[in-house]
Amino acid sequence: MIGLYTAAEVRAAEELLLAATPEGTLMQRAATGLATVCLGLLGRVHGTRVTVLAGAGNNGGDALFAGAHLARRGARVTAVLLDPERAHAAGLAALRTAGGWVTGPDGPTGLERADLVLDGIVGIGGRGGLRPPAAAVVERAATGPGLMVAVDVPSGVDADTGAVPGAAFPAQHTVTFGALKTGLVVGEGRGYAGRVHLVDIGLALPPAGVHQLTDADVAARVRPPHPGDDKYTQGVVGVVAGSSTYPGAAVLCTGAALRARPGLVRYAGTAAAGVRAAWPETIVTDGRPSDAGRVQAWVVGPGMGTDDDARSVLAEVLATDLPVLVDADALTMAAQQPDLVRRREAPTVLTPHDREYARFGAEVGEDRVGAARRLAADLGAVVLLKGDATVVAAPDGAAYVNGTGTPWLATAGTGDVLSGLTGALLATGLPAVEAAAAGAHVHGRAGQLAAEEGPLIASDLVRCLPATLARLRRAPADRLGDSGV
Repeated sequence: MIGLYTAAEVRAAEELLLAATPEGTLMQRAATGLATVCLGLLGRVHGTRVTVLAGAGNNGGDALFAGAHLARRGARVTAVLLDPERAHAAGLAALRTAGGWVTGPDGPTGLERADLVLDGIVGIGGRGGLRPPAAAVVERAATGPGLMVAVDVPSGVDADTGAVPGAAFPAQHTVTFGALKTGLVVGEGRGYAGRVHLVDIGLALPPAGVHQLTDADVAARVRPPHPGDDKYTQGVVGVVAGSSTYPGAAVLCTGAALRARPGLVRYAGTAAAGVRAAWPETIVTDGRPSDAGRVQAWVVGPGMGTDDDARSVLAEVLATDLPVLVDADALTMAAQQPDLVRRREAPTVLTPHDREYARFGAEVGEDRVGAARRLAADLGAVVLLKGDATVVAAPDGAAYVNGTGTPWLATAGTGDVLSGLTGALLATGLPAVEAAAAGAHVHGRAGQLAAEEGPLIASDLVRCLPATLARLRRAPADRLGDSGV
């Protein structure tokens, strides 16, 4: 697993290392790592043009020292000082000694011909959007030809939450030091960070409270069948989904559950004919969930409606002592009767998107990890908050930020697939927070695989699940979701 850290946690680790090393050592490690990544991105260095956008403080110093490294290798480096009186003195001296040029935001910045632009304007302590003239310079850089590379965190992005309240540096690559900051992989920050490169500078970090799963992490949680397994030992999942109005929700949710590797899927909803026709492998019950037979977890909600019968079925399922995943229409009803969830002792997973989250009484806001944690603690349930970077939080505060997926997943029915997939993992006995995090990861990978063939529909995800799981088992142990190298 990859630990995700706040700015305060990173700063505390940096202070310990600064006290134990000679002055300037930490910045030199960071600048050398930054320059090394830039060298790899440029391919060749001699004669290339690099513009360094340098603000005040250590972030600007990192960028200036890296610019000096590149200048000594033959790059033509121009430093644009956005706060000349507070520019990092040692970094500025190193750049000048290496032959770099120095100017202000109104001078000849070289942005119109730059091969690479380094963003050293604001570090991990920055709050709020970029101020003029930094915002204007970043806008010019974004319209130029240079590869946009952020130093530690894109300026204007909140390192803790990923919030982008104003103008920000739209990086294609971010070189971050010591630890992966949460704001690089969640919220709007994920879109501004581009590809993230982690440089080890020797920090001794505490255990992380937020994690991102790797492919290998997920593969270890989705075990293949053993020779002694039978259909009852691999997980039996019950599905209550669909209706005469939305039969497709039942077909998609059940199909995803089947393809996710359980031993048996039982369907107990009102779209039985469609499920029988699409998935003859399913045991279909023409009755209530209590008539379905033995299951080890339930999925309830997609397309089931919110009438009195649906409310009765939801209450029946939530009254069991089994793990339950609650989605879609069931979330709407649970928001109206939250004690149905609060009084449960068995694991519960809620899977809202932002509008469904708001039905529980509060908006998500800019801090998506914090929002998921608050609702999880309030209801005593695992919350899977859907989004570009899905967040999963447990009542005890443990949290995951998903690193897989594609914008092509923003289409009807893909949430039904996620519910069936995650419910199947829940039925195998995985802890609820791990089942939810693994389900989001696999769902995102399946979306990426399906999107390789062009625009996808939800049934493409179901079709791609077996190949997705096979790819996960072959993945290198240290591969991130989509957040790093």
